[in-house]
Amino acid sequence: MSDKEIILTQDGLKKLEEELENLKSVKRREVAERIKVAIGYGDISENSEYEDAKNEQAFIEGRIITLEKMLRNARIINNEDIDTDTVSIGSIVTVEDLEFKDTMEYAIVGTAESDPLQNKISNESPVGRAILGKKKGTVVEVNVPAGIIQYKIVDIKK
Repeated sequence: MSDKEIILTQDGLKKLEEELENLKSVKRREVAERIKVAIGYGDISENSEYEDAKNEQAFIEGRIITLEKMLRNARIINNEDIDTDTVSIGSIVTVEDLEFKDTMEYAIVGTAESDPLQNKISNESPVGRAILGKKKGTVVEVNVPAGIIQYKIVDIKK
């Protein structure tokens, strides 16, 4: 992972900090205990419990390094910095699909926080890129694998 700036909302920052703290204080201890128990079984060369615990330990340590780097390179979007006149990172945007007349509400977040199942879309996603910087009432075209979708920005809020 490069030293690319990571854009986070306050909620995203909190979640990453909580995950890091959990990995350092809880998961590290749990996996160390599993390794200790597995060593107690004897010959570690053919000990699947030992191998599994070592693999989990490697994953945890890698994730800790990744999270620490992300937090070091984080740029936090404060709620008071969010403009409700134009779509920006941190905005909650209601859009209407002009073809099907469906409305959807998305939170625009940085890539580290994106979670489409929670309607948190990245500023780098096709929809995020298309609506970023646009004003309420604007119609945008989004190029998606299925074709071009037209969205009208109905509302922008914090």
